[in-house]
Amino acid sequence: MTARTRRGLFSALAIIVALAWVFPVYWMVNSAFLPNIILQSFIPTFFPVKATLSNFTGALADGSFFSALGMSVAITLTVVVFCLLFAFLAAIAISRFRFRGRRSFVIAVLIVQMLPAEGLFIAQYKMVASVGLLDSVLGVSVIYIAAIVPFTIWMLRGFVAGIPADLEEAAMVDGLSRFGAFMRITFPLLAPGLVASGVYAFLQAWNEFTVALVLLPSEAAQTLPLWLRGFVQASATRETDWGQVMAASTLVAVPVIIFFLIVQGRLTSGLVAGAVKG
Repeated sequence: MTARTRRGLFSALAIIVALAWVFPVYWMVNSAFLPNIILQSFIPTFFPVKATLSNFTGALADGSFFSALGMSVAITLTVVVFCLLFAFLAAIAISRFRFRGRRSFVIAVLIVQMLPAEGLFIAQYKMVASVGLLDSVLGVSVIYIAAIVPFTIWMLRGFVAGIPADLEEAAMVDGLSRFGAFMRITFPLLAPGLVASGVYAFLQAWNEFTVALVLLPSEAAQTLPLWLRGFVQASATRETDWGQVMAASTLVAVPVIIFFLIVQGRLTSGLVAGAVKG
């Protein structure tokens, strides 16, 4: 088999894998613009030839989407900011300093990742309820941060370890303070790693369902995944309106797509930098 043939086979395989990933998203968006009667047909419709916005207007009719959007945005931004702050400081400490208990701290970070989330629901609920933070942004954010920050520390640790400390020492020889050398030399090199870690924290907080279901029992305080669940629950008393379900799913995905478009350049370089070590 020649090199050209192998490249052709790998290219074809890459196209097939890409289509397998893209098709469910395309089907969701396509179905969001089709009337329910067409969606219930046994003959699939691959193009929205009879497109309509009625599914979107129906999904937004009661106005609960915007309150759920505000709840999700507030929780996600809080989680991303504090996860990056805590993980950044912890990763610097682990990679740049030698202190008693350093190895134990790293092991503890790994062990936390192995704990089953389902086994913590009762403890988390009682803890949050005891301080009166049920149905609040703060209560959910604290639990999310505790769950996400260990892996974020582990991600950023790899980026910090990949930046030679000699760069900071050379800058200090040239007259910069330790803090100035870090901010002007190391911190800009960490920007791709911070973006990659921030994307991970964003996705975890935005898409999380089970913890929000436990800690947000009120219908007035719902995140977007809980709001989306309402369309399935309604089907217990009436026929499922799959058009509205797909339209609601598309609305939930739009902020994520916008976020990825903003950070995709930094994200790509961050993932490559985190995967290659000199």
